[in-house]
Amino acid sequence: MPLPAPVAPAVVLQQDEWLPRARAHAERAARFADPFVARRNARRKHPVEDFLFTYYTLKPGQLGRWHPGAGVALTGDGAAERLGWKHYRALTEAEREAAGVREGTTAVVLDAAGYLAEREETVRFSGVILGGTAQRPAQFGCFGLHEWAMAYHSEKFGIRHEYLPLRLGADGTDRVVDEHRIRCTHFDAFRFYTPDAAPRNELQPSRETQRHLEQPGCLHANMDLYKWAYKLGPAVPGELLMDCFELAQRIREMDMQASPYDLSDWGYSPIRIETAAGKAEYVELQRGFAAEAASLRDHLKDTIAPLAAALP
Repeated sequence: MPLPAPVAPAVVLQQDEWLPRARAHAERAARFADPFVARRNARRKHPVEDFLFTYYTLKPGQLGRWHPGAGVALTGDGAAERLGWKHYRALTEAEREAAGVREGTTAVVLDAAGYLAEREETVRFSGVILGGTAQRPAQFGCFGLHEWAMAYHSEKFGIRHEYLPLRLGADGTDRVVDEHRIRCTHFDAFRFYTPDAAPRNELQPSRETQRHLEQPGCLHANMDLYKWAYKLGPAVPGELLMDCFELAQRIREMDMQASPYDLSDWGYSPIRIETAAGKAEYVELQRGFAAEAASLRDHLKDTIAPLAAALP
């Protein structure tokens, strides 16, 4: 069913207001995207800095494309290019008059009706995940053992990152898994466990139970804020997208420092979660990331709330 568009955008930005934001966004994204593209062209890998471009699906060029978000109109000659971008449209005459945009001035806005017709399920599901995760108590006792479970019995199954050595060796890695309680709540981490490790997890997450299990202490759930930001596409302001990206990048660094891999050749010191001191360090960092993620999660929920309210 067609969805009604608002009579006028809530905000109108002149070109000298929005163009600097678009350029700043492109520069912010390029700090991460350009080195990745250079490494990819040279066929080199980086265990931390490549992850957001290889595990997630947003391409480097797409990351650098700034969007103002839903309900924001862009004016000026520079906005004309966006008429060729997906989910953008020109303001109607009624919208131009209500917003005080002069006749003959190019003005574009997110096509909310067209966007929702195509992204209805994404808007609904992201709202379920974001809202449900925020309401659950955070758990801080996992100690990053999901990465260890992915390398469990590596002599039989191999390891995901074949170019990285195991810091404690195969036997030492297995011993850490054997000696710990494993209770991962995140399906997209659990699904990479080795076959021998999966039954050791106290929970058996699935795609069907994802909406019931994700919780705000989980590193991967907090990294996934970046995923929801880009899946919601042009309805999310570019600044929020990059905030989620940069948080995910820092979480990935900590996640790999706490992993069974030796990253000394890349300049990373280990978080030795097999020790009491390492566990304390891990939990302190995990709590800090959870607090940052809570704020971004709320921002994402607020951003999509008007769109969700317009759904049947």
